[in-house]
Amino acid sequence: MNANATLLRLGVLAAAIGTLYITLRTPDAAPPPAAKAPDYFAFVRSMEGTRPDGALRQDGADHLVVDEELGHLFDYYLAGLGEKDLEAIRSEIERELDRRLAPAPAAQAKRLLASYLDYKRALVELERSLPPGADLAHTARARLAAMQQLRLRYFSAQDSAGLFGASDAYDDDALARVEIDADRALNPAQRKAKLAALDAKLAPALREQRDAPTRVMRLEESVQQLRSQGGGDNEVYRLRASTLSPQAAARLADVDREEADWKQRIGAYNTERARLANAAPDALQQLRDARFSPDEQKRLGAYE
Repeated sequence: MNANATLLRLGVLAAAIGTLYITLRTPDAAPPPAAKAPDYFAFVRSMEGTRPDGALRQDGADHLVVDEELGHLFDYYLAGLGEKDLEAIRSEIERELDRRLAPAPAAQAKRLLASYLDYKRALVELERSLPPGADLAHTARARLAAMQQLRLRYFSAQDSAGLFGASDAYDDDALARVEIDADRALNPAQRKAKLAALDAKLAPALREQRDAPTRVMRLEESVQQLRSQGGGDNEVYRLRASTLSPQAAARLADVDREEADWKQRIGAYNTERARLANAAPDALQQLRDARFSPDEQKRLGAYE
């Protein structure tokens, strides 16, 4: 595992906390105009066509099963901050809990949601209080330990383990690999042995999660090779479906179509823009407004 890539993943926590801080501490923006969406989910425009994450479960005694899936559901909706205000998102999460769960486990999940939001707010203050460090691995380890300690204020030990145990195991493994890589006292054979020992301890689910990005990268390399040899969309779909799943292959096909459509639109825009090189400044903006939404226009700088 590349140490820089691993540290980059660990640094995502700080960026996510910063985004949450900005959204929670600024006045609520007016929601965008409602748009008719033919797809399943239109709570926010950026999520049209998706389904909420989180395979929620309850046992036979009508008790909520608290695991990482509940956190996935919360985070799915919280990703809409900025398009909807926090209270609207919280209300939508609670409606989703009522749709999926019986009344008793739904009430338990709502209590955990309140604690989860309080915890996220507290993470903002925690991040601001942590001193910077030159040793990125040590700083990341200290941040993880501080987060685990903070959770004790908001969750029982059992609920904390259910919500965060899987992600903690991933981060612990990632940090251990960074620390091994950074240990200059180890010779290559010792480093290899320590990494092998970590591999041997990995739970199957964690191994699958760790290896998934590499597997997808290799798959897309195979896709590019297949296309270079004349393979069409059907062949690409079958390759992806055999490696991932038919559902994942269908989603990737949608991404391909969207990317192809974007490239076609950019090509036509640049052709027209060249024709307007000597036109009035307003003419170029009118062209942008005619071809792209305000959000899409933010991406144009990379193509101009």
